[in-house]
Amino acid sequence: MSQCPCNSGIEFSDCCAPYLKGRKKPATALALIRSRYTAHTFANIDYIQSTHHPDHRHEIDVKSTREWAENSEWLSLEILSSTDGGENDESGTVEFIAKFNDAKGNLINHHEVSLFAKSAGEWFFVDAEAPRVKQVRRDAPKIGRNDPCSCGSGKKFKKCCGAA
Repeated sequence: MSQCPCNSGIEFSDCCAPYLKGRKKPATALALIRSRYTAHTFANIDYIQSTHHPDHRHEIDVKSTREWAENSEWLSLEILSSTDGGENDESGTVEFIAKFNDAKGNLINHHEVSLFAKSAGEWFFVDAEAPRVKQVRRDAPKIGRNDPCSCGSGKKFKKCCGAA
């Protein structure tokens, strides 16, 4: 027995294997993205293609997808968020980061928001978009170079904690 590559913490045979072997259909968008990631780890491009929405299957470059999957070292899947995509929903999104080493050994953090739709009771991958950049807002005002250092030393910030 081995853990499923999708990082669910469940044994492969009880997690994504039934989907990849065609014995079961994912009941949620989250289960579908996990199974699609796992299909990439096994270079199971037939599964990737069959779970792509029928209206968009023509967009898949099967040869390059297979080469990419086979020549990558798949490291982990991290689910960041999921909106809708439940058993009773008709659409949903899943934001995730898939980590892998490419053919040249470069670590890649593939971050996307996947869009899903249900058709005839079955979940399909529709499209993906870049995640929205989250703005950071300071709670306190920014310390200027000539302001007193916030550590309480009595020195200017640039001569204390802000020294390069």
